[in-house]
Amino acid sequence: MQQRSVGSTGLSVSRIGLGLMPWGIATDEHEAREQLTAYLDAGGTFLDTAHIYARGASEEMLGALLGTTVAREDVTVATKAGFGLVRGEHRYDASRGRLLSQLETSLRRLGTDHVDLWQVHVWDDATPLDETLSALDIAVTSGRAAHVGISNYTGWQTAQAATWQRAVPGRVPLASTQVEYSLSNRDIEHEVIPAALASGLGVLPYSPLGKGVLTGKYRSGIPSDSRGANDPHIEDYLDDRGRSIVEAVVKASDGLGWTPLEVALVWVRDRPGVTAPIVGARTSAQLTGALGAEDKQLPPEIREALDDVSDPG
Repeated sequence: MQQRSVGSTGLSVSRIGLGLMPWGIATDEHEAREQLTAYLDAGGTFLDTAHIYARGASEEMLGALLGTTVAREDVTVATKAGFGLVRGEHRYDASRGRLLSQLETSLRRLGTDHVDLWQVHVWDDATPLDETLSALDIAVTSGRAAHVGISNYTGWQTAQAATWQRAVPGRVPLASTQVEYSLSNRDIEHEVIPAALASGLGVLPYSPLGKGVLTGKYRSGIPSDSRGANDPHIEDYLDDRGRSIVEAVVKASDGLGWTPLEVALVWVRDRPGVTAPIVGARTSAQLTGALGAEDKQLPPEIREALDDVSDPG
């Protein structure tokens, strides 16, 4: 699998990342090991999790596999902090104390002394940005993180955070921003991607398959036993515009002899500024379908047609 630099840093990752959000919820330990093995065999190196995923089970499952299924130095481990549970309720908290406390918990779960990429999971209106960013500096200078990034920041938030880190001597530059991006959701093209490109940040898209809609599996409805049945936002991708995008993806896949998944994934993988889309899968079989996109490239005319039909205006 081809490797790409994360923004303007020296960190390189495979151009398809493995998202571990399903681990510990829809994916058990056996499936997790099979997924990781299949991903590594395909040349994958980028593993993305978060402090909150499966209430810590995702990080723990990865920690159990580091050093056994894969050598720690052979993969890039990324995690996130700043979003967690307080007395059973989800809460944003990007204060310095909470971020560093969650980092310590993540390292313990992962069984490692550092992560390769540590990201602030969400913007926190209640915490001064300078305080949030100071936690990133401490993480790097203390050796607990090699690189740092942000996630789910708007365009102006991205620009402000990146500029602050570069403008103040001694600060650690941001490496990346992780945001939702797919043919179904191109909102970040207005401001986030320009801000990332101008600031030297690599873009790490999550939900590159439009919450699964772009695979075509919801063309005739949402099965009651599917993941989509439990996602209140999936209907947003199944309006008239969303369905026309899916039909265009299916038409392209038929003409190319690919799967709709491969068409959608290759489109976002090769967008300007993108380092690596992050693919989450429930089973190793689903993951294998995504890994088949590695050696594919969309013809210009099909890319242009998909651009047109999914144009956000």
